[in-house]
Amino acid sequence: HMILLTATPHSGDEDAFFNLLGLLNPEFTQLKDIPQESRSKLREDLARHFVQRRRPDIEEWQDNKVFPERLTAEITYELSGAWGKLFRDVLDYARELVVRAEGQGLREQRMNWWAALALLRCISSSPAAAVNSLRTRLLGVQSEQGADTDLEEIERQAQERVMDGTDDSLSTDDIEPAACTEDSELLNELIADAEKMAGKSNDPKLAKLITHLDELIKAGFQPVIFCRYIATAHYLAEHLRAHFKQSTVKPVTGEFTPGEREAAVEELGESENRILVATDCLSEGVNLQNLFTAVVHYDLSWNPTRHEQREGRVDRFGQKAREVRTTMLYGQDNPVDGAVLQVILRKAESIRKELGVLVPMPDDEGKLTQALLNAVLLRKGGSAAKSTQQFLDFGQPAQEIETAWQSARDKASKNRTLFAQRRLKPEDVLPEWQKTLAVLGGEADVIRFISRAASKLGAPLEAWRNHWKLHVNHLPPTIRERLEGEGLSGTMRIDFHQPPAPGATFIHRTHPLVACLADYLLERALDTEARPESDETDWIARAGAIFTEAVSSRTTVLLLRLRHQLTVTRATGSRLLLCEETVAFALSGGENSIRLPEDQARTLLDAQPARNMPTALRDRHIQQAIDALPGWTPMLEEVAEERAQQLLEDHRRVREASDARGSYHVTPSLPVDVMGVFVLVPA
Repeated sequence: HMILLTATPHSGDEDAFFNLLGLLNPEFTQLKDIPQESRSKLREDLARHFVQRRRPDIEEWQDNKVFPERLTAEITYELSGAWGKLFRDVLDYARELVVRAEGQGLREQRMNWWAALALLRCISSSPAAAVNSLRTRLLGVQSEQGADTDLEEIERQAQERVMDGTDDSLSTDDIEPAACTEDSELLNELIADAEKMAGKSNDPKLAKLITHLDELIKAGFQPVIFCRYIATAHYLAEHLRAHFKQSTVKPVTGEFTPGEREAAVEELGESENRILVATDCLSEGVNLQNLFTAVVHYDLSWNPTRHEQREGRVDRFGQKAREVRTTMLYGQDNPVDGAVLQVILRKAESIRKELGVLVPMPDDEGKLTQALLNAVLLRKGGSAAKSTQQFLDFGQPAQEIETAWQSARDKASKNRTLFAQRRLKPEDVLPEWQKTLAVLGGEADVIRFISRAASKLGAPLEAWRNHWKLHVNHLPPTIRERLEGEGLSGTMRIDFHQPPAPGATFIHRTHPLVACLADYLLERALDTEARPESDETDWIARAGAIFTEAVSSRTTVLLLRLRHQLTVTRATGSRLLLCEETVAFALSGGENSIRLPEDQARTLLDAQPARNMPTALRDRHIQQAIDALPGWTPMLEEVAEERAQQLLEDHRRVREASDARGSYHVTPSLPVDVMGVFVLVPA
């Protein structure tokens, strides 16, 4: 048998995806084209091999929120004052570059087009990105380098540094792109003007970001700011440090190796107040949900998949915050931002809300996006208009993108129906999950066990920040030796919730700490020759009696260990499995005792004493219960038979749901083991 798992979204390549299904069965490749009425048989066959569980398909259980709630917002700034004049000058010059190349060779046309787009993208990002782009490429022009670069190489480099790549290969190049022209004098003027724009007093985009971050931090959020270029990341980090003096601000860019990026993020996690500024090198691979709860898109990506990846760093399984914030920041009178926002990003978000999943942008190698931006460059006038009406009409390219979006939406909707998981329904699975949880124990059981056991063993948990410290050296020598064999010693920082706090170890049900403590306590409880190392001789007793307000009549609670033999018979033979569980059994009243439901019996195990019981009276109650055990044997065996039958029904139901073949037989192993006897007397 083989199980293939992936968390990667459908890339949008239909042929590749259906070819992959064809590896299971060549007939599955037909599902892409055959009509709905002819699809049912193949659809049923596929359901035996293919399970798709999207985020909307995942049900919540208990009181836990599996995923946080994502609240999105848009904030805008105006291209006003000196910054607005600089932007208009750059936009006019970029348009001049495109017009100037008309009638020249293809190479010159493409170079000027990419140069114009690079100018607009960098000036839209930050003064620092604009200066870097202009200065770097100006030096290249003056030294007459790159004159022999062929068109294919020009296109490749420009695609990487100006565009954001396709869905299969999103660009991670965060170096500022070329603004390569022969106009050295004008470029020097633009560089000088751009250098004057640094700082929140002259840069309205930075000023708006700082105002927004003030609000986020005041509300308790830890933000990540994503930008497109390295220069912008360092520019933001410098100015944010100056404003947010109580916070640690760190930029992480493509200058770092993958290991250095992770180390930088982990180091930032040591600070209580933190702000991360990152390029898209962090939009994949490094999960940030342990440390951050908000994402700000300082630069709009031209590919909606990139936006989803950025937000997915914090809005994902394991995020402890119930709410995460995401914000898009853009210029309300920036025509490039307007085109990308109106035609690409908002349309993608609309489809995501409708279908529940992100649909990749239907753009063949970025050609549609290039056509859209070309329409922006060639538009005459209106660059300084503040009305959003200027964004509503981008001509034929926008209509073509709208058509492509509609086609992608229809395909995604069709595939949602085609690949929907119908065989196993959450309402059928949830009862089995709850039964398993009751038998094995969940998070609350682990917390209760570790806290009580550690306290009784002389090493009570110490609250530290939002998790705990356990001093292993304070535990009995036998346990210390076992834990040291598992690599656990000294002072452990532990957390019972996933994901754990930074620097803490997640303690789950099967963690060696739980296993070592449980084994030790069970051995001591079952060993009648053993004596505890403290003066308390009954701290791990298997019998007890208390006065309590939890009962209105004398009640005896037994903790039973049931063992069952499960025989599985198939064509290849039979095999024997041993099943074990603990069950609470309670009898209330005197001679005519009545058996209480199991859930009530389990609740009574946590009953608290109301006052002290004299030792002689306690011993008498316990002895009476022990003496009554032989007379209760038929009832205990009846419990074992009931549980065996229930176990058989559970196995049959689950096996039938998964089409597993074979027969099953369950036999209880008698007599029943009585692990504990506890008498509850009305207070």
